[in-house]
Amino acid sequence: MPHSVRAVVARAKGEPVTVETIQVPDPGPGEVLVAVQECGVCHTDLHYREGAINDEFPFLLGHEASGIVEEVGEGVTNVAPGDFVILNWRAVCGECRSCLRGRPWYCFATHNATQKMTLDGVELSPALGIGAFAEKTLVHSGQATKVDPAAPPEVAGLIGCGVMAGLGAAMNTGNVGRGDSVAVFGCGGVGDAAIAGSHLAGAHTIIAVDIDDRKLEIAREFGATHTINSSAEDPVEAIRALTGGNGVDVAIEAIGLPVTYEQAFYARDLAGTVVLVG
Repeated sequence: MPHSVRAVVARAKGEPVTVETIQVPDPGPGEVLVAVQECGVCHTDLHYREGAINDEFPFLLGHEASGIVEEVGEGVTNVAPGDFVILNWRAVCGECRSCLRGRPWYCFATHNATQKMTLDGVELSPALGIGAFAEKTLVHSGQATKVDPAAPPEVAGLIGCGVMAGLGAAMNTGNVGRGDSVAVFGCGGVGDAAIAGSHLAGAHTIIAVDIDDRKLEIAREFGATHTINSSAEDPVEAIRALTGGNGVDVAIEAIGLPVTYEQAFYARDLAGTVVLVG
């Protein structure tokens, strides 16, 4: 029997979001019903409301979430009712050429739940295949990852978006390794996760760049060895001064502005890598 739950919906481009009662199906094969405990607000949710992702309205917003598994469908073995889980964007196939090469973050056949959640009989488009601004949501079992229930729900939920994006930018896409030098432009949630990922990967020089001194102080807690306030000095020149004039091995841009794209490009070593997260 479908579940009637409250949820935040964007009905049309640019219009205020509303709290609606939606219908969430019982899980089918390979699907999981999750009672959402906490969900962060990500800028991507605004992009959906503004029609900047696509025009498949109405959208069920929210994706940076944690919750408790209530029901599982046929064939689900990775989680069980009662498990505390975080939700990730899409389930990887495990069979495409990228997955078989051990690079599931480049999966060519990711997927979500097959069944659709609805509003007044109209199919909803869940943000990033999750739709977690709701009391309950339906996802593919591969989108639910069991974690330690001792973790605070409001913290654990961040792993599925901002933390995953930042860590992945450093450790997977940027391939940061032991002894590398790294510059991270933008010290918000994603940027701080990239700093943490660089630290975990063994980078010896991690330079945080931002225009907010408070954020730069926090960046040091995540592993930054140096900080640059780019409103007070040229970050490219400052980064080169910290790297023997060469630039960094990996420059990670976590803001999404043309000016910082350019700064990241010129702050890298000639043989370095630029990762544009935005």
